[in-house]
Amino acid sequence: MTIAVRFGRGTSADKPLLVLGPSLGTSATTLWSAAADRLAEHFHILAWELPGHGLDRAVPDGPVSIADLAAGVLELVDEVGERRFHYAGDSVGGAVGLQLLLDAPDRVASAVLLCTGAVIGSEQVWTDRVAAVRSGGTAGLVEASAGRWFGPGFVGREPDRAGALLHALSGAADEGYAAVCGALAAFDVRDRLGEIGAPVLAVAGAEDAVTPVDGLREIADGVRDGRLEVLDGVAHLAPAEAPVQVAALVLEHALGIRPDPGPQQPAAVPDAPAAGPSYDAGMAVRREVLGDAHVDRATAATTAFTADFQQFVTEHAWGSVWTREGLDRRSRSMITITAMVALGHQEELAMHVRAARTNGLSVEEIREVILHSAVYCGVPAANTAFRVAQEVLIALGDVEPPA
Repeated sequence: MTIAVRFGRGTSADKPLLVLGPSLGTSATTLWSAAADRLAEHFHILAWELPGHGLDRAVPDGPVSIADLAAGVLELVDEVGERRFHYAGDSVGGAVGLQLLLDAPDRVASAVLLCTGAVIGSEQVWTDRVAAVRSGGTAGLVEASAGRWFGPGFVGREPDRAGALLHALSGAADEGYAAVCGALAAFDVRDRLGEIGAPVLAVAGAEDAVTPVDGLREIADGVRDGRLEVLDGVAHLAPAEAPVQVAALVLEHALGIRPDPGPQQPAAVPDAPAAGPSYDAGMAVRREVLGDAHVDRATAATTAFTADFQQFVTEHAWGSVWTREGLDRRSRSMITITAMVALGHQEELAMHVRAARTNGLSVEEIREVILHSAVYCGVPAANTAFRVAQEVLIALGDVEPPA
């Protein structure tokens, strides 16, 4: 049984029904709340959860299909007593929207399909994703998803929203997530797009590597009444990344209402770090040295309690010291590794071994730095450092694991 999530107040008797569909790994609330707040004045809104996601903690006994998910959505709509409804869905939610348009063409008045495709990925992609979930759980997908889901700068502007989305992913049930992967692996309606007669707005994120613009263009061109809209600076979770723009597009497409969409991206959010020159320079160096995935993960985990410290580290360590011209980054990596060995900061050591490779140190040079530190920092400290560094270098594929 699919779980429903309601936004706003009112009934379908006084407003048209809008059904919202989620993306894999998200919940209805984390993905759609910001956009739904802007839509609730005009629609009675009903969202649905994927199995094992959000409020739906039940996992299927066996395989599920996109058609099964679409049938569950129709059951929810039946429960509220509506025949016709408007639909908007992101990623797998968009795939379910296509299935609804095919299976129940007389019931879907209009559809906004975001960051999706008539086929998404390949069977091998989803097989590999299932294997990753089986081995490391959904929590093991967080780092990679942080890089795929969000457009440039989103995590820094909206750390709370990004953190909530990543938390929803880590909290999704492994079996539910895997079942939806199986449904996507078998989904391909490219040869049926011409059957769809309801008006369709395909919305692509210009930065979306998961469902690129061409896949949304294929939908817009393939259906009988389709149009493509591309959102600059947005990746895979458009309703959360650009809720003002998405709400405006839904209103215009479904009801012909054209509100002021506002700026494409907010300039800042409350409590965001002040973006002075040192902060901007520090953030740029921090990303270059540690990588976007690491910085996005750290930023997403920022709370009101830790925000000042994150700003301090970015401005002073990265913006005031790492940006100085007196030493190159290779030298700074050598010094930092030595300091981490001396102080026994193993987690930071692992991070800076990865950073050292980014900064151009060879495996042999990292080995020499740690060996040198054994003389001045102590053999036990160096022994631990060799173990930590070897684990990092094996994970990077730079050294062979022990036999």
